[in-house]
Amino acid sequence: MGRLRLIWFGCILIPSLALGQAAHPPTESVTVTGTKSREVLEKFVGSLATPARYTGKMARWGGSICPVTVGVPTAFVTLINNRLKEIAVQAGAPVNSSTSCRPNIAIVFTPRPQALADDIHKRQPALLGYHDNSKQTEKLAIVSHPIQAWYMTATRDLRGALGVDGVKITGPGLEIPFPCPPPGMGICPIQLPDARAVSVTGSRLGDGLRSELYNVVIVADPTKLASYEIGELSDYIAMLALTEPASQDACLDLPSILNLLVENCATKTNALTGNDAAFLHGLYKMSPGTTPQTQRDEISYQMEQELKGH
Repeated sequence: MGRLRLIWFGCILIPSLALGQAAHPPTESVTVTGTKSREVLEKFVGSLATPARYTGKMARWGGSICPVTVGVPTAFVTLINNRLKEIAVQAGAPVNSSTSCRPNIAIVFTPRPQALADDIHKRQPALLGYHDNSKQTEKLAIVSHPIQAWYMTATRDLRGALGVDGVKITGPGLEIPFPCPPPGMGICPIQLPDARAVSVTGSRLGDGLRSELYNVVIVADPTKLASYEIGELSDYIAMLALTEPASQDACLDLPSILNLLVENCATKTNALTGNDAAFLHGLYKMSPGTTPQTQRDEISYQMEQELKGH
């Protein structure tokens, strides 16, 4: 299929396969399905997006996205990056238009995806996403799909301070004043080295904390994707880059590009659908500091309005 060479991406050595297939343009039209009942839309929203581990809320990009694609010919790189940016703009996600921006979405095509995941595990395990211990990290590093994504999330508090989720706190941590026993003996500070302080509203309607995507790594194995066109793969990758799916194995009830690689799925499509576009628009329009349930309700309502043509 091509000649294997090595590319440096950050501090990770990436095998790159020069593919010989001709490029296919992405499908520009959006497949629009009929208006669905609110109950069906709520189920779709609940099945599609996974809550962030730290807040339980849906994560989306707060900072501007900057994708980089490696391992495929230049024409494919341009197509994949441009399609991702196009879908992001339509959804209302922030996009960095600078050619020298710092990449925060890495799209890697390699015939050795597990070797790459092992290297990430060894060198930069934080890129694999939230984990509490080494066993969780090892599980995260297992490649089980022809296209697989790993997500680093972060939490932004009421004052705008941003902290990456699941990463060990550096520095002194928190010091909390506490009365010394027995009573009347003054104050004894308690040191919490792995804690951090966040500013919240204290309201039951929403604490003001926002979950954000911080870095995404998407790895694709071209040896398992020969029957797919680059256009449909571009739409699939864009969806993975803009939201964190709850599962890549579940067949969503409504037609979705995320069903592309799911076997025996009746709602499989080969392009971004109206359901996908409406979900992304709802995700990036919702109130980020509200409760998880309110977020799901807002996205479902937004989808309902869009699919009705309002």
